[in-house]
Amino acid sequence: MTRSALFTVMALAAAYFLLPVWWLVVTATKRNGYLFNTNNLWFSHFDLLGNIRAVFSQDDGIYGRWLLNSLIYAVGGAAAATALAAMAGYALSKYQFRGREAIFNSILGAVLIPAPLFALPLYLMFSKVGLVDTYWAVLIPSTVSPFGVYLARIYSTAAIPDELIDAARIDGAHDVRIFRTIAMPIMTPALVTVFLFQFVTIWSNYLLPSLMLANANLQPVTEGLVNWQAIRGAAILPYNVVITGALISVVPIVAMFLCLQRFWRTGLTTGSVK
Repeated sequence: MTRSALFTVMALAAAYFLLPVWWLVVTATKRNGYLFNTNNLWFSHFDLLGNIRAVFSQDDGIYGRWLLNSLIYAVGGAAAATALAAMAGYALSKYQFRGREAIFNSILGAVLIPAPLFALPLYLMFSKVGLVDTYWAVLIPSTVSPFGVYLARIYSTAAIPDELIDAARIDGAHDVRIFRTIAMPIMTPALVTVFLFQFVTIWSNYLLPSLMLANANLQPVTEGLVNWQAIRGAAILPYNVVITGALISVVPIVAMFLCLQRFWRTGLTTGSVK
């Protein structure tokens, strides 16, 4: 394939993925009543601030509560999942024990199972213990990331030399200190990736919260926007409120990526082993 043909294919792929985002940005800036009778791909009748005010004033400002709930679920769940993935991946990589490969193969199998299949069993389990319609009903399942364990194990195997760990043990460092001061910093690029993947997965999850949560004050922004869209279908809620709410819900994901991308670095163990 020539360079010009490759560039054309890449440009078409970029347009395919970016066009819906561009439409969302443009539409969210338009005053209600001008969303569909003007050019859908260009700005006109600009009123973004008015739309934002309408979003946060709708239903006594419940959208702000939804955003806070999403942050609690996504940040808390992603942080716990990343910590568990780091410990499990490191242990599966650097420790020899009976059943290690069987455990890792089970984790690989869990990666292949679609997450929605777990939603109904989780609901039945949590309903038995009285956790339905609580924060824990969404937070607890969010702390498990089979893909995170897999990535942490693969990365620690490739990036952390066994000789470096042996040298630390000779110097008197115990296993917890080795993991905290040596393994964790080296695994940072992988752990940031796990955190971002889990953050986006939790933030965009709709099925699990819709099953677990009936209280509107506990719902994340994804479920809230779907409920708003259903109301809008009954011509009660203005369309610009739903569109602008969808745009605002994307901002934390972009901000998280921009804040964490500086942690993707390599070469941390260069020169550590001779």
